[in-house]
Amino acid sequence: MVDVIFAGGGLANTLAAYRLKTLRPEVSFLLLEKGGALGGNHTWSFHGADLDPAEYAWMKPFVAHSWPRQEVRFPAHSRVLETSYNTVFSERLHSVAAPVIAENAIFHADIVSVAPGSVRLADGREFQGACVVDGRGALKEAPLAVGYQKFLGLEVRTAEPHGQDHPIIMDATVPQTDGYRFIYTLPFAPDRLLIEDTYYSDTPALDAPTLRRECETYAAGRGWRIAEVIREEVGVLPIVLAGDIDAFWAAPAPGRPRSGLRAALFHPTTSYSLPSAVRLADALARLRSFDEAGVHAYIQATSKSHWRETAFYRMLNRMLFMAADPAERYVIFERFYKLSQPLIERFYAGRTTLPDQLRILVGRPPVSILRATRSLDESGAWTFAAKHRAGAAI
Repeated sequence: MVDVIFAGGGLANTLAAYRLKTLRPEVSFLLLEKGGALGGNHTWSFHGADLDPAEYAWMKPFVAHSWPRQEVRFPAHSRVLETSYNTVFSERLHSVAAPVIAENAIFHADIVSVAPGSVRLADGREFQGACVVDGRGALKEAPLAVGYQKFLGLEVRTAEPHGQDHPIIMDATVPQTDGYRFIYTLPFAPDRLLIEDTYYSDTPALDAPTLRRECETYAAGRGWRIAEVIREEVGVLPIVLAGDIDAFWAAPAPGRPRSGLRAALFHPTTSYSLPSAVRLADALARLRSFDEAGVHAYIQATSKSHWRETAFYRMLNRMLFMAADPAERYVIFERFYKLSQPLIERFYAGRTTLPDQLRILVGRPPVSILRATRSLDESGAWTFAAKHRAGAAI
């Protein structure tokens, strides 16, 4: 019997376990991970303004790469922002966290059920804890109306130096197919970088061979000759348009603590989850007790507060998906990136102010005014989402 069981070794639960071990070594816990390493196969990034100095200080060992600036490219203009950008790999997450929590982690633990105070594995083993935090990724069914951010990324070694010294987080000069499309590139070494083909799409369908070829085509267009594909990463993330947060927490397991995407703790427009995971890890490590009801109440309140505070972002998402023609969605981002750098930083950090909101909305919108007005009402989002959803995990 331990104080806490972390079901799943993804980003949120791994950071929470690491933070708990370093701040509260007297608290007993187990982390159960289905695979052989923490974090799966993912790349998580965050902007410099997303974390405060204290949060960044303890997260810094996990940062594999950091750059002092970032760039965006659109048909009408390009811009370099003097905002730092940081990336965490699953491999780095594991290499930093695993030695710290090694005696508390069990790998190849295939979870078949999570119940109040217990977790059962496929091999018959069962573990008890005063509290179980379920962080096994997004819910397969959730009362959320969503669009999708889907991507395939290739980490490659180039035959010659690629010549890019900072991230291009959006290159929307590529053909606009299947919604808002951009290429995301992160340079890790003079001959190594990530090339990711990304779409803000109505549907979760992802054609991996096609996206793989698009990455290769983009590389060729930039004059890069791929000598080796080091790894491949594929993902489909929710872009929330509307939802019922009370119903979200009432099902499928009311009263059960959750973390990460399973707790709706991510940025509604970008789906970045690392800043929320860092803050939750800090908060959980400072709780006085770890009874399941109390931990659930805290995380649920945090999630609902985050939901209320990010209503503006969901409204913008509805305008993006419901008011803009798919091939013209890029214009919304193109216009957004003409605004001030501090406003853009606050937007990504989830701290958009009322003046920021007015500045984002002022002027003639780059979408149909009639459809923009209709998108203010959440009801249409459910019809939109139902039309395009095909059993995706949310």
